[in-house]
Amino acid sequence: MMYISRRERFSAAHKLWNYEFSDEKNIEIYDKCANANFHGHNYELIVTLRGEIDKSTGYVFDLKKLSEILNQRVINKLDHKNLNLDVDFLKDLIPTAENIAFAIWNEIEAELKTANCQLHKIKLIETENNFVEYYGQMQS
Repeated sequence: MMYISRRERFSAAHKLWNYEFSDEKNIEIYDKCANANFHGHNYELIVTLRGEIDKSTGYVFDLKKLSEILNQRVINKLDHKNLNLDVDFLKDLIPTAENIAFAIWNEIEAELKTANCQLHKIKLIETENNFVEYYGQMQS
């Protein structure tokens, strides 16, 4: 089994806010991330695929093609956007790093399934110290 990864970057604004909570509870839970005027991050997205090496190409998956998919399906929709207001696949989600990673997985998974490989992991780095990793639904 071979694992390959591609890193992309985007900058975006968001605020963490649950409209079912009171203002006080939102501030208690999300603190400065609940800023009414939003705040921003320079995110790093690392997408990892796993699979067998294709004997005819030497690839698990063409990383140039992976970059094109990520840019078309994800980066162009997120970069320099307000994640609360501008991104269709984040609609109705609190744009935490966890929810963003989950939504990115759902946005690209079907397009990355091939005979040789499948999506293995989404790693989203929000700050120098904070990141999430998502491996999809657990198989039973």
